[in-house]
Amino acid sequence: MGIEDDFRLEDADDEKAIEFIRGYLPQELKEKFSEDELYYFLDLIDEYYIESGVLEAEPDKDGYVNIDLEEVAAFIVKEAKKDEIGEFDPEEVLFVVQGEMEYGSTLGQVD
Repeated sequence: MGIEDDFRLEDADDEKAIEFIRGYLPQELKEKFSEDELYYFLDLIDEYYIESGVLEAEPDKDGYVNIDLEEVAAFIVKEAKKDEIGEFDPEEVLFVVQGEMEYGSTLGQVD
């Protein structure tokens, strides 16, 4: 499998994640975020996991790594403002972060 194939698989997974997140969002937020914003949020979630060290963290005795979803949402809001993407309500972005986490659970990535 080449690099081009890897990108296609990643794009397909992102599309599925966006579709899942849209379905997860409360009715009043389903149309609030554009598709581009949701893709941007997914990229920032990945960036947060990489930069925060969450991916290298040692699981607790039950095998879990604690991830503060409110902290992830705050990171997204801060970066979006810095990147001049827009100003977002952390409580609304939290639903996106929770949706991404739920999507990961359906894939067996998160318990």
